[in-house]
Amino acid sequence: MITFAYQARDPQGKIVKGVAEATTEESAINTLMGRGLMVLSIEQKGTGKGPGRASVSDTDLVLFTRQLATMVDAGLPLISALTGLYEQADPKRQKGLRSIIGDITSRVQQGDTFHEALSRHPRTFTRLYISMVKAGEAGGMLSEILDRLAGFLEANARLVKKVKSAMTYPVVVISIAMLITVFLVVKVVPEFAKIFSDFGSALPGPTRFLISVSDTVRSYWWLFTLILVGTHFSIKTFLRTKTGSQMWDRYKLTLPVFGPLIRKIALSRFARTFAQLVRAGVPILEVMSIVGETSGNYVIEKAIQNVSAEVEKGSSFTAGLSKEPIFPPMILRMVSAGEATGKTDAMLEKMADFWDEEIEAMLNALTSLMEPFLIVFLGLVVGGIVIAMFLPIFKLSDVVGK
Repeated sequence: MITFAYQARDPQGKIVKGVAEATTEESAINTLMGRGLMVLSIEQKGTGKGPGRASVSDTDLVLFTRQLATMVDAGLPLISALTGLYEQADPKRQKGLRSIIGDITSRVQQGDTFHEALSRHPRTFTRLYISMVKAGEAGGMLSEILDRLAGFLEANARLVKKVKSAMTYPVVVISIAMLITVFLVVKVVPEFAKIFSDFGSALPGPTRFLISVSDTVRSYWWLFTLILVGTHFSIKTFLRTKTGSQMWDRYKLTLPVFGPLIRKIALSRFARTFAQLVRAGVPILEVMSIVGETSGNYVIEKAIQNVSAEVEKGSSFTAGLSKEPIFPPMILRMVSAGEATGKTDAMLEKMADFWDEEIEAMLNALTSLMEPFLIVFLGLVVGGIVIAMFLPIFKLSDVVGK
């Protein structure tokens, strides 16, 4: 954003002075006129506050990229297109996006290239995004590159949404089961314990165990809470370290059901990203570096680094991939055919589409399988507690007889 100092006349004829922030002088004048002020003089004072740690949703980023591609393709100058998108952004709902667009527009006006302005916001624009825009600017294909970027972001967001939706159901069910269990143990079991204390007879083993658990939880709830919170933050802190992150990435790939799914997601992201960067004209070694960073898994990132080292030594891409067991034979054959025909990007994009279909099928199957397992889980936990509480009542006739 650029700060402008202005002098204007209000509707009552009084001269007022002040400052206004806008992307361009023309935009500042239009804003002041919209407030009923007649601008007498206006002067640029400097760049306003940057967007700081503004966050932008995936949907807003895709929409921004798609609209910018359309406007640039229609022949609008880049600054005019950015100014239009800034003015269109909702000041309340899209505050982060609006401030970032304003900062990018100001930097481009001051002489920065578009990709240099984007690089000032690494939390919003990834290295992949910036590299593709850089290649588009260098090759005069900015609108085409932005359109490809929008398609890539949409495909990636669609995949993430599928994974999240598949995981939401079991998480919700398990959370509800835990809340019900805590409620039964803390509130319901003690009431039954008071009733059972008047029976004058030994209670069944499961009931005694449940009452002991209830007494322990009610007496030392603060200790259990402290242990759970401490464990959570300890694990979270450890996973943020380089060693912890690498260990977790290795372990995820060995999980019985989720391991193959995580592997396919990472490989799909690798293939699609590689295809988009190669098609944009980014140098192969830079492509390998970016693809490794965006793979989302340390094991695959390390494998890509090894492939990059082999390619730098003069080996073919296929030869480098064949030395890493993480890459399945199918991708080796597809890449080999792509290198022979000069269509590696097309082959990798087909592989990404194939993996996306497999991922969707696996997620659907996983969701279907989880339902009976979750029902059994609920039955064992909640049903077990209920049965343990009612066992003495089932034997009430024996107790009364005694």
